[in-house]
Amino acid sequence: MHAPLPEQIEVERAVTTGRIYAGSVKLDAFPRLLSLLADADGEVHFELAFARNVIGQKMLKMQVNTALPLICQATLDRFELPVELDTKLGFVKEEADASGLPEDYEPALMDGGMVNPLALIEDELILAIPVIPRKPDAQVLILAAAPETGAAVADRPNPFTALAALKRH
Repeated sequence: MHAPLPEQIEVERAVTTGRIYAGSVKLDAFPRLLSLLADADGEVHFELAFARNVIGQKMLKMQVNTALPLICQATLDRFELPVELDTKLGFVKEEADASGLPEDYEPALMDGGMVNPLALIEDELILAIPVIPRKPDAQVLILAAAPETGAAVADRPNPFTALAALKRH
């Protein structure tokens, strides 16, 4: 059963009913993510499926597709980074409970049994951004200083001559 995305979701009810939320939202709905982007042009397509895993834990299967507008740090050009996420989140009340989740699950903290679905999506998108964004076809230029000729070195004043004068006094 597909439903519109609310601001808060009661995890127990969503898991019990097998709730699935699907749709799209503009990039400007994610304020923390927006500060890392070149602009707010674009949409995020998502599907959130609440269920229980094989050992009965509350979980969320999250699929997210988008293209994030970033600034290439090699060329300073805007480019779009395609992002396709397929993540499993296990709901926990405290961080210490995360050790009880299966290996392929990431922990998601509940606040009084509730979660903010946009914040869950935003967290995963932030983690998908590379530390140094670079276009796939960006050429990295390494600038090396030209070797100095002996005449150019001899014409430059020695910075230690002033110290030598002080030492004599």
